[in-house]
Amino acid sequence: MSADGLLSAERRMIRDTAREFTLNEVLPVANRLDPVEGEIPLELRDKLAEMGYFGIRIPEEYGGSGLGCFEYCLVAEQLARGWMSVASIIARGNGTLTIDLLSDAQKAEKLPRVVRGEYLGAMSLSEPDTGSDLASISCRAERDGDAWVLTGAKYWCTFADGADYLVVFARTAPPPDPKRRHLGISAFMIDKPRGELPPNCHGAPIPKIGYFGWKTWELGFDGLRLPAEALIGEPGTAFYALAKGLDEARAHTAARSIGLAQGALEDAMAYAQQRMQFSRPIAEFQDLRFKLARMATDIEAARQLLYYVCDRIDGGQRCDKEASMVKYFASEMSERVTSDALQILGGAGYTKLHAVERYWRDARLTKIFEGTSEIQLRIISDNLLGKAGR
Repeated sequence: MSADGLLSAERRMIRDTAREFTLNEVLPVANRLDPVEGEIPLELRDKLAEMGYFGIRIPEEYGGSGLGCFEYCLVAEQLARGWMSVASIIARGNGTLTIDLLSDAQKAEKLPRVVRGEYLGAMSLSEPDTGSDLASISCRAERDGDAWVLTGAKYWCTFADGADYLVVFARTAPPPDPKRRHLGISAFMIDKPRGELPPNCHGAPIPKIGYFGWKTWELGFDGLRLPAEALIGEPGTAFYALAKGLDEARAHTAARSIGLAQGALEDAMAYAQQRMQFSRPIAEFQDLRFKLARMATDIEAARQLLYYVCDRIDGGQRCDKEASMVKYFASEMSERVTSDALQILGGAGYTKLHAVERYWRDARLTKIFEGTSEIQLRIISDNLLGKAGR
């Protein structure tokens, strides 16, 4: 089936509804708050919940929509056209990683609250010395009777303060050998008051150049005592759940990249048709017209690849190579296209009076999180050629 054929009438409606919501509800808020590094308002989060955007991937039996990665990415692309942070916060409800680790009783108790936007999480994976190589995490959880005691440092935990719970990956057993460092890592679900950090946890926001709308934290756990039920999934095997969820996470990042690029393209087109130089709109100059044509072509190529990858994910097919391809291609494209859009606006683009600088700053991040561009190239080349000798 062609990529265009994958866009059923229902999917077009989902896409168009999300676009209308973004232009009416998200974009005005982003234009007002991002320049002053403000946070996503609770009112907007409530509207996202009313639209069902926290429950796109959650089964209908728990109040969700029970839809696929395809629909999830359609919505995320449109939301990112307004504010990437808003396209990201819906992952705090749709995270398939957390769902896979929960027991049936936990799903029945927690997931309906997630759908309503009342129970949103933050993921705590990376550490000060551990980014791409997550099998090397050193934060540890030690058994103490019926409880666990969590100690160590974490980094890049976005939404740690605003979330209702944290999912923390920690080592509960030493790896059996250097080639199986991923074993012995467990996941813990830590409930906490919204707006606060857990007890025996200190932290500070990391000063970022973009991705505003919420704070990203450095955390330190100083003997945080957790009940036995805080452990989710089988002990020592959490890395497998993490690896399983990466394809969808990378598709989501590709969707956000495409949304940023689309927003920048549309703003650049509008500006080029209004901006007069030498007695005519700059959109009449051939070099600029060709630049816009290249930008639009690159966006559409990334979008069609994303549709293909989402269809494979929803079909249950393995696609680690293809997911890495679309994450790599879309994020690299997004930085390039948003930079071109800023150039079209000239000096105006280098101000906070236009959203293009926001798209540009946020696009730069898509080449780093959910696996850097270099990590994606390694995954792709390993699939093509086999792993290189070490």
